[in-house]
Amino acid sequence: MAKKMWGTRFAKKTSLLTDKFTSSIAFDKRLAKYDVLGSIAHAKMLGRSRIISKKESQLIVKGLKSILREIEDNKFRINHKAEDIHSNIQEALVKKIGEVAHKLHTARSRNDQIVLDVKMYIKDEIKNLVKLIILLQKSVLGFAKRNANIILPSYTHMQVAQCILLAHHMLAYIEALERDKDRFKDAKKRTNHMPLGSCALSGTSLPIDREFVKDELGFAKLTNNSLDSVSDRDFIIELLSGLSILSVHLSRMAEDLILWSTKEFNFIDIDFSFCTGSSIMPHKKNPDVLELIRASTGRIQGDLSSVLILMKGLPLSYNRDLQMDKPPLFDAIDTMKGTLEIFIALFRNIKLNEEAIANRLMDESLFSVDIVEHLIAKGVSYRQAHDIVGRMVKDCLDKGRKFSDLSEQELKKYSDKLGPGIKRILNAWTSVNMKRSHGGTSPLQVAKQLKNWAQKLKKNHISLNTEFK
Repeated sequence: MAKKMWGTRFAKKTSLLTDKFTSSIAFDKRLAKYDVLGSIAHAKMLGRSRIISKKESQLIVKGLKSILREIEDNKFRINHKAEDIHSNIQEALVKKIGEVAHKLHTARSRNDQIVLDVKMYIKDEIKNLVKLIILLQKSVLGFAKRNANIILPSYTHMQVAQCILLAHHMLAYIEALERDKDRFKDAKKRTNHMPLGSCALSGTSLPIDREFVKDELGFAKLTNNSLDSVSDRDFIIELLSGLSILSVHLSRMAEDLILWSTKEFNFIDIDFSFCTGSSIMPHKKNPDVLELIRASTGRIQGDLSSVLILMKGLPLSYNRDLQMDKPPLFDAIDTMKGTLEIFIALFRNIKLNEEAIANRLMDESLFSVDIVEHLIAKGVSYRQAHDIVGRMVKDCLDKGRKFSDLSEQELKKYSDKLGPGIKRILNAWTSVNMKRSHGGTSPLQVAKQLKNWAQKLKKNHISLNTEFK
């Protein structure tokens, strides 16, 4: 283990077991860029505030900028024997500029330093997540527009329910993703409070300028309580909560597509490039990508649970337990970014089995609500209308006979409000056209929503051809 920042007081070296067990460099190394950026702002402030000399400040900043270039060029050497990324960068700075590097840690602690690093990292990752969500919305919207004239049977309780436009179903995904996007943007507001200057937990007697550091690093506000600043991890929990909700939405989308791709449904054909086969059954074409998307929900929710449980018993302020907030945070973000990237591409490669879908629309139980509303429009109460159609279902559909086979005389047995005209509404297009209420599935309403979303998403200048590495 490299020389420790706190080792002077100790009469004895820590054991190799302790060094290995307490080291965080294996995972917090991804915060290197943010650690250096925060240190540059801090060094500038120390010089401006005359806590160190201007010359010392400039030398430290120069050394840090050199390290930053190495990090950006993937040339910075991670010392895996270092206790953490802060120590690693401090050692590298000492090698570049000498003993003056030790003045950098004036008026700060690793307690406020790590909160700063993670907040800067999260702010960047929220931007990335929002961009990916927008790209997924655009991909789903493109699929909806390409298939704007397709009607699907919809389901409640996994039982056939009513007719809807496929585009209406896709718009439901887009709405859910918009809420996810808003949650991340809202979480960023509470992350955007700058903690540096809180030091270990009580602030400092030195004349620091926290406002300057805040402005240098692009934060919106300062944290107001030094104790809370170093012990708060709400911003991590809030992001993980948003990721968990997003993962549920993506899992439900995946489940729809998995069901639709089965032989039993046969609504869609997922491109071979997003499927795998069986080692024993040559005929298999398995939607493994979608299944893994579904499974990743448990992983991300586990990451949230990990941090919630970690935090629940901690007294104020900083405790070393907080070192373990980063692995689940990094894992959840990485998992979600990978999931979004593949979903974006997958939606561009789905084909519809229109004949199979059309055959399902011959099921006249899809129109039972339309008959109920037809009767209501003729003055029949809802309860009576429901009972009338219920008897029709029992006498006809349950016995393999269609509503459309009923004669005028047979229809009158159920209600004198029923006549030959009822047969005109036993049609999928008639059914969806009648759902004109705001947010409904009528072609008019859906076309309006498709246009609204196209305009809204067009403002986000992110190409669908963007490649993610």
